[in-house]
Amino acid sequence: MKPTWKALAAALQDKKATDIAVIDVRDVCSFTDYIIIGTGMSDRQIRAMAEHVMETFGKPFGREGLEQGRWVLLDYVDVVIHIFQGDVRKYYDMEGMWYEAKRIV
Repeated sequence: MKPTWKALAAALQDKKATDIAVIDVRDVCSFTDYIIIGTGMSDRQIRAMAEHVMETFGKPFGREGLEQGRWVLLDYVDVVIHIFQGDVRKYYDMEGMWYEAKRIV
């Protein structure tokens, strides 16, 4: 069973992610249905969030950034998770990139 965006967002909350955003991109994107964006305070916390998600839901289809811990991407096909440090999140402005999509959370 594929993890839902609600379950994945809850897993981030378990590890104290802040400013969690869930964006429904089904009408504007062909590679996923939902994008979850969360913020962590340090590279250690971000890695802990990503590891918790992977321990809970299994190995993602793709993952990037675990070693550096400033921006981690976990691709669960229907849901893609981005976990950022605050300055990196502000710089890349993922919410702005998907302004046409519906923000759920």
